[in-house]
Amino acid sequence: MDKDEAQDLLRAELVRWQERSYSELVERLLDQQEVREVIGPSGAWYQLEVQAFWDAQPDGVLRVLGAIDDGRGFRANVPLTDDFLVAPDGSSVGE
Repeated sequence: MDKDEAQDLLRAELVRWQERSYSELVERLLDQQEVREVIGPSGAWYQLEVQAFWDAQPDGVLRVLGAIDDGRGFRANVPLTDDFLVAPDGSSVGE
């Protein structure tokens, strides 16, 4: 797996999710996953997963976690990950 390519794809996916409202993130991602397959610029296949969970307490800060792997070898069991935090008012936390 091309780690740089995978990280770029994951960051781009999370940017798309950061554009959504807090309420939509809760509705679409809390305790569930959105999974999609993408083809990188190199032609390599990747699986992207995005999910959310409460960072500390229910109805508080939401952590949105993304993961990417190519379904082969080590990365299939330990994908690359990245995340962001969003407060109930929709503001980013910790950036």
